[in-house]
Amino acid sequence: MLTVDFDRLGVKPGDRAIDIGAGAGRHSFELYRRGADVTAFDRSADDMKAVAEMFAAMELEGEVPADARACAEVGDALELPYADETFDVVLISEVLEHVPQDVRAIEELTRVLKPGGVAAITVPRWFPEKICWALSDAYHEVEGGHIRIYKADELAAKLTAAGLTIRGRDHAHALHAPYWWLKCAVGVDNDDNVLTKAYHKLLVWDLMHKPWLTRSLESVLDPVMGKSVVFYVEKPVVPVAAR
Repeated sequence: MLTVDFDRLGVKPGDRAIDIGAGAGRHSFELYRRGADVTAFDRSADDMKAVAEMFAAMELEGEVPADARACAEVGDALELPYADETFDVVLISEVLEHVPQDVRAIEELTRVLKPGGVAAITVPRWFPEKICWALSDAYHEVEGGHIRIYKADELAAKLTAAGLTIRGRDHAHALHAPYWWLKCAVGVDNDDNVLTKAYHKLLVWDLMHKPWLTRSLESVLDPVMGKSVVFYVEKPVVPVAAR
């Protein structure tokens, strides 16, 4: 399940890309399939081990261009171990809502992005997230859980303050919002509820088959109740004379 529209992001073969807070690697794998030289980056060593194994499997199965490269590295998003202006593409998806020092994380991703480079930043949208918090304390009061609810304009201001130019904004995963409302209502750890199990099966079916009906329905509902907001940004090129 991809939150970022890679066609809109404009990833090209040979781009050097980093997926910060890569987790299980869903966006890293798509970067690799599109021919980027991708670094999956996360604080979880276990996740990065699994992602590295999947990168290797993708290469063996011929799922990626022969000249694409991929690696998985462990580290802290607040102290990225890369030189300034290293990457053509930066992704950070559903991460900032977990980070107390979110401004520092935004400054770091901006630092490692090349001038003229592009980035996609996604967080849970205010309206669906607010409902989840209202329905369940357990949804967010867990170690490493969500510590803030962003308003889109608030995040936009932080991105522009870091020197990024916003090129577009989207919403995604409208069909997932009711699922999480239902989970919060019956108990986020209640895996035996009949309704949530049935809804989860629907989401998995939709993910696997991508039928016209649900894809069309979600595209209509995304602007209204999409669970995630996605910002597409660019780091401006500073003229030499202005440096």
